[in-house]
Amino acid sequence: MPLDLEEQEQLDQLKAFWQKYRNLITGVLTAALFAYAAYSGFQWWRTSQAAAASQLYETMVAAINKGDKDQILRAADDLQMQFSSTPYAAMSSLVAAKIASDAGDSSKAIDYLRWAAKNASDQGYLALAKLRLVTQLIEQGAEKDFAEADAILKEKPVAGFEALWLERRGDWYLAQKNTAEARKSYEAAWSQLNQAKEFPEEARRLLKVKLDAVGGVAQ
Repeated sequence: MPLDLEEQEQLDQLKAFWQKYRNLITGVLTAALFAYAAYSGFQWWRTSQAAAASQLYETMVAAINKGDKDQILRAADDLQMQFSSTPYAAMSSLVAAKIASDAGDSSKAIDYLRWAAKNASDQGYLALAKLRLVTQLIEQGAEKDFAEADAILKEKPVAGFEALWLERRGDWYLAQKNTAEARKSYEAAWSQLNQAKEFPEEARRLLKVKLDAVGGVAQ
């Protein structure tokens, strides 16, 4: 059935529009398809990464139950190298740091904590790694260790961990026999803890012991 003049005009306009914008339209559609494919691929990759990391972490847990230190550290190393973007990598590094520290290898413990403090994707693990690293560095007692701990404590605290940041700053001062500044930091930490009701009672008791030791006042 032949087109009337109005229909023919509309068809001609459509053809002209397509001729003018077809490259743009095709490009947009292609980009959208690529974006969807990339997103779907990333979701699959992330899921498979988490599953594989979980299996390796289970191997580490089994090694812990057996008391196999070497296998524990190997699993932590593998998780760092192969699955650094998953929370399992940071979690295993924290465990490995504790194992190494208990075995008297403070240097290796610090290496694990440094890795987690730099690479942890989970904010909770990131905070724990930094706080434990500060503690380990303070225990080392060398000037360079105090300097590294100081640099960490000058960073913005991870949200929810402000009180523990202040407590570690108090530890830092106390280790250098600056009792007055240690007292101020502990008192500030105590004030923060009173505002953060979710902290365990053990944390309050430990801080109270530190406050009493420096003549501080728990308000």
